[in-house]
Formats: sequence, structure tokens, C-alpha cells
Amino acid sequence: MQKGILITFEGIEGSGKSTHMRLAGEFLLQKGYRLLCTHEPGGSLLGEGIRRLLLQRGVTLSPLAELFLFCADRAQHLNEVILPALEEEKVILCDRFTDSTTAYQGYGRGIDLEVIEEANMWATGGLRPHLTILLDCDPEVGLSRVGERDRLEDEDLDFHRRVREGYLEIARGEPERVRVVVTNWRDKEEVQGEIRGHLLQVLRRIG
Repeated sequence: MQKGILITFEGIEGSGKSTHMRLAGEFLLQKGYRLLCTHEPGGSLLGEGIRRLLLQRGVTLSPLAELFLFCADRAQHLNEVILPALEEEKVILCDRFTDSTTAYQGYGRGIDLEVIEEANMWATGGLRPHLTILLDCDPEVGLSRVGERDRLEDEDLDFHRRVREGYLEIARGEPERVRVVVTNWRDKEEVQGEIRGHLLQVLRRIG
């Protein structure tokens, strides 16, 4: 087996990615995989401080300041958490990674995609997920599931529509890596079954 496998979960607010990542983690543990579950922003001591700043309502950030904070968080997270886990040959499940930056700061905020790509490259050293599960749902449906909103969740509907379209554009460009799983009002067990199928297919091929 190669050194570790990185699997990311992506999606707009309220898409169910955090819930389904947790359920997928429980499934993989039952299958005997050595697992690390983590998240961005956050996932490291420095990152949790950046997370509070990024998500705090009432904080005004320029699009570029927001981009660089996310990338600083990612660079620290990578070196402190992800790379050591890959060296230990673990399966890593990460709630958000580089695709979030492309979707939110690129398509959502309108920062040039080449700038986003270069920033992601500096933050990750070119590390790419082996598999990305994109939980897709209509923004109206997703936002209806969100309780108390943070700074990003509080953006208007058009912003979340742009983010969703960004995610789908990423998936269209990399269909082998990014597997789209539609949630909307589907049964949770049905969605989880589809996710598990994608996970096992990739883990058997790579591992």
C-alpha cells in the first residue's frame, strides 16, 4: 500500500458533507482502515484561531485577505496534520480542502482562478486528493437546513449559487477524482450507500 490516502468532502452550506463524512469514517473504521478525520478551516492549533476569524459574523475581510487566511490555515494544517498522517499510511477524510477555495474565493468572490490555483499550489506543495466526494444540493435546500449562520453561511443566495456552480465546474473538469453525490431531500441511508460505493472503489484500486 502506498503512503496514505487523502479523501476530501466538499459541498455548499447545508449539503450534508460533515454528517456524511462522519458516517463514512465510522464505516471505514468498521472495515479496519487506519483513519484520520480532520477539517478546514481549522484542524490545527493555529488553524482553529484562523477559523474563528474567518467565520465570525461582523468581520469584514477583502476577498484577497480571505484567500490568504484560508491558504495560511491550509499550509499549517498540511504540515502539522495531513502530511504526518500520510506518512503513517492512514486514510485521511478531510471536510473541505483546495476545491473549497476555488469554489468560494474563485467563483463566489470572483478572484481570478489562476491566482487561486497558484495560491493553492503554494499552500499544498501540489498535493491533490485521491478522491473528492462532492455533496451537491440546491442552495435553497442547503440554506434551509442551516441553523445559526456564520459569516460565509450568511452570504446572499446568489453567492451560494455561484459557489455551487463552481463546484460543478470543478467536477466536470475532473470526473475521475470528483464524484458528485446529489443530496437535496434524498434519504440519508441512500446517499451514504452511494458514498460508500465510491470510497471502496477508490480504496481498492489505490490501496
